[in-house]
Amino acid sequence: MQRRSFLQQAGLLSAGALTLSHELLASAPGKAINPFGVQLYSTRDILPKDPKGVMTQLAQMGYKQFESYSGPQGFLWGMEPKEMKSFLDGLGVKMISTHFDMNKDLDKSIDMANGAGLSYLLCPYIGVQKTFDDWKRIADKFNTVGEQVRKGGLKFGYHNHDYSFKPLDGKIPQEYLLANTDPKNVMFELDLCWIDVAGQDPVAHLNKYGKRYELCHIKDYKKVGGKPVQDDLGKGNVDFKKTLRTAMNNGMKYFIVEQEEYPVSVLGSMKNDAEYMKKLTV
Repeated sequence: MQRRSFLQQAGLLSAGALTLSHELLASAPGKAINPFGVQLYSTRDILPKDPKGVMTQLAQMGYKQFESYSGPQGFLWGMEPKEMKSFLDGLGVKMISTHFDMNKDLDKSIDMANGAGLSYLLCPYIGVQKTFDDWKRIADKFNTVGEQVRKGGLKFGYHNHDYSFKPLDGKIPQEYLLANTDPKNVMFELDLCWIDVAGQDPVAHLNKYGKRYELCHIKDYKKVGGKPVQDDLGKGNVDFKKTLRTAMNNGMKYFIVEQEEYPVSVLGSMKNDAEYMKKLTV
């Protein structure tokens, strides 16, 4: 009886300690996200005409990290790798990653990314897959490409949209990719808008799989006529405080703003987003 009483009391103490730890975490002082970055695709309507000018304005707004994408002049925007690195060094900005076409000139992409000081090459889109045989082919491709990118001195990852979080045959394709790719060769970038649009819980997902995610996209939206419409940060549905605190607690390394629709103008939204990020504590 004494042993049973002891175990019961110990159980209560453990439960109390767990509750207390959650309360302490919830009441912990807020942390600012500094530095924060921007996906250059946010400025796709104006960037190709004046890459250096647009990047300079973004740096002046407070974005200290850039993630590029494969635009009409390539992900270095017509510059040689050393030229891009020197230009960004002068702005006080580091280009940490780029979205790229993993099916085209992989060796060249690796060389250019290394020369410009990038750390990540990311697959931005694969489209809806009809069966899990299709998803298996994607996972196998990721493992192959990821191994080659790792041997080239970089990290390879996948950026989700909503479709990989929508159930297929009772399973979540994103979870299939997480389970069937080698963590040594494949990491992930979580888009906080698209997981929310798909109806999944980003906090629960990060608590379970957070160690596989090294970058995230900070993007807001609201439903208009049942469809997601992106808006400036803080004006939509995404609970950034709770989600980003969970991301930080699970080791998220990079926080990248992205916006694809604009209430007024591209640079107006980018400035609003930067000001939101400067004030945000999680």
